Amino acid sequence: MRDGFDDPATAPARLSYPLGQGPALGGAVEIAPGVLWMRMPLGGSLAWINVWALRDGDGWTVVDTGMQGPATTEAWRATLAGPLGSRPVKRVIVTHMHPDHIGMAGFLTRKFGCRLWITRLEYLMCRLLAADTGREPPPEAVAFYRAAGWGEAAIDSYVTRFGGFGKSLHALPDSFRRIEDGETIDVGGRAWRVITGGGHSPEHACLHCAELGLFISGDQVLPRITSNVSVFPTEPDGDPLGDWLRSQDKIRRAIPADVLVLPAHNEPFIGLHARATELIDFHEQALERLELRLAEPRRAIDVFGELFKRRIDDNVLGMATGESLAHLNWLARRGRAQRERGADGVDWYCAATPAQA
Repeated sequence: MRDGFDDPATAPARLSYPLGQGPALGGAVEIAPGVLWMRMPLGGSLAWINVWALRDGDGWTVVDTGMQGPATTEAWRATLAGPLGSRPVKRVIVTHMHPDHIGMAGFLTRKFGCRLWITRLEYLMCRLLAADTGREPPPEAVAFYRAAGWGEAAIDSYVTRFGGFGKSLHALPDSFRRIEDGETIDVGGRAWRVITGGGHSPEHACLHCAELGLFISGDQVLPRITSNVSVFPTEPDGDPLGDWLRSQDKIRRAIPADVLVLPAHNEPFIGLHARATELIDFHEQALERLELRLAEPRRAIDVFGELFKRRIDDNVLGMATGESLAHLNWLARRGRAQRERGADGVDWYCAATPAQA
């Protein structure tokens, strides 16, 4: 699973990046009193994920952890011994359940005997996906991608790769401390308020410290890439794009425009409201293009050109299909498109006529 597409949603104007390129692996940059910016390796085009350490008395609260693997383990060892000064990690807060965010949570919580703090839906969904590790894909999942228009080669590749989610995680802690929307978490005498959102994941947690003017956005607001918003086989009729658009508007209303945004990818930036508005406008414009495209029946795989600038290859086919379905489901749920399944199990979408709408 990847966090998003590398194409910018729009040219991200009106954003400023006051901190430059950031720390080297194993190092840290102090961006505010007691707040450290660190990076963990990912590989691929994204290269790394940002993680954060908040001074918490005689130790640290860590926010997000990186993906499980030897390179990340070594980076954490260097970070713990270096910029964190061999002080203990007192808790691990995870914004959401994707492996690059939660993958090392088990390593850190077991090493320091501390608790994982996460929203309930993120924890339970992570446990559910990890339980698929090593099993055969369910027939419903194969039928889901066949309905989207996948051919036999793509289906075979999916079957071969299914169940790999848990391989990117250290064994997940068997208990957690639930965090909730609107809750205030005291970290070293400073208040961090939880703001939850959806669409990219079911109950993504962001953190706002009004005293420091900081907003840890995770993947809910990224400055240069668009977070993936997908429909998955577990909920084929879901409306994650509706959740995503409402979440962007919620953040725009709840958080001041002048905060320094600390995203999971790319660099910290100023311009939260401008970026949230760009992301909303990007998807709304894509929906308009998609609806025009549906003047003739199309499958989910036929509409990539209306949604993405990049060529969709096998590496991102699953993510692109999920996002196409998110847009198609959004239109269908609001009466602007209709779906019909053919005798071969493939779904075809077309725009609703005025009478149907």
